[in-house]
Amino acid sequence: MDPSAIITLSISLFLILDPFASVPMFINITNGLDNRTIKIYADKAIVVAAILLFMFILIGDKLMDIFGVTMDSFRVAGGIIFLMMAVELVFGLKLSKIDDQKGAKWAIIASPILTGPGVITTAILISSKYGIATVMVASTIALVTTWVILRESNLIMRLVGEQALSILTKIIGLFIAAMGVESIFSGSLGWFDSHMAAEAIMQMLMLV
Repeated sequence: MDPSAIITLSISLFLILDPFASVPMFINITNGLDNRTIKIYADKAIVVAAILLFMFILIGDKLMDIFGVTMDSFRVAGGIIFLMMAVELVFGLKLSKIDDQKGAKWAIIASPILTGPGVITTAILISSKYGIATVMVASTIALVTTWVILRESNLIMRLVGEQALSILTKIIGLFIAAMGVESIFSGSLGWFDSHMAAEAIMQMLMLV
């Protein structure tokens, strides 16, 4: 495994997980609870998020085969999702509906807040490029870092403040937007190249 690739992927996954955007919501969910219960909520949220993430790392490519989706098409779709996530983070919009009245409240943090469409898309894309083992290690690093932030969310909010977290979230949103644009261009170019090559082969066969 390439250490530089692990570091790069860990940072990318951490940005997509964006635990800082989850801190205010996590504090709201755990408001009035004792410190032990808050940490238990953080533990449960990360365990569920990890299970979902690892599941898609392991079987994501097989799901693509089942639905007949090419990697280039998936890159374009992932780029669009990244852009939508960035719009939510930068402009404070809510493009997705989250019902926090159903089920355990900590489960909302696990999915879709942490392991949402963006993280799932990223996991599938980078697994095909860097290999499952490398992505599993990078995902573990990103999840552990996120876990620490959630467990110490009250302390972080007191030290940094809600306004500073909001600014940091917007900066992260810009990076996610750039990743989305890169993914769309990369997928589009790959799709056109593969289809043009296939068309050229068909024309050659027709001439023969």
